[in-house]
Amino acid sequence: MRITEIFFSIQGESSYAGLPCAFVRTTGCDLRCTWCDSEYTFTGGTHMSVEEILERVRAYPTRLVELTGGEPLLQKDIYELSERLLEEGYTVLIETGGHRDVSRLDPRIVKILDIKCPGSGMVEKNLWSNLDYITRRDEVKFVLADLNDYFWAREILRIYRLEQRTNVLFSTVFGVERRPIVERILADGLQVRFQTQLHKLIWPADMRGV
Repeated sequence: MRITEIFFSIQGESSYAGLPCAFVRTTGCDLRCTWCDSEYTFTGGTHMSVEEILERVRAYPTRLVELTGGEPLLQKDIYELSERLLEEGYTVLIETGGHRDVSRLDPRIVKILDIKCPGSGMVEKNLWSNLDYITRRDEVKFVLADLNDYFWAREILRIYRLEQRTNVLFSTVFGVERRPIVERILADGLQVRFQTQLHKLIWPADMRGV
């Protein structure tokens, strides 16, 4: 596998926010979101075996692991890695851009599916059939660049009945004013979790390995 970094930090997003977590960040992504904050993952990286990755993860005092990127589903060995982690008793989260098929993932994995809003410039890449594999344990994430993204996401919630089917996360692009989005969520009575990128409130926004 090609790995950009493996590190120990707190979980900055999702309903697991604030918990100590080991992160395995893969190299390579086939999307180019306008607001991407991890462009350093597009190239480079270090080739590591599944066993080498497991050894690094085992050294951290946590039973929570996130596989992220880049786009982790571009790595053919991500399935073996995730299943080995599950066998060792880890809670495994995988954050994916929503454009790669998730059907092969072990159902015990917590899938965090990032549905791309129009403001990302990648909305046409969404693989809508992935929503057939989303369960109550999983999470669907919308990163909002503006109110237009909010209204678009609200319509997607309605069409796919996501509030009734899974955990829904709304967040804003870092630096975008949060209040208008939060006020719309309250006014519309949406059953979603608004989140910030907690790690960026603690460390510099462009700092790696956090």
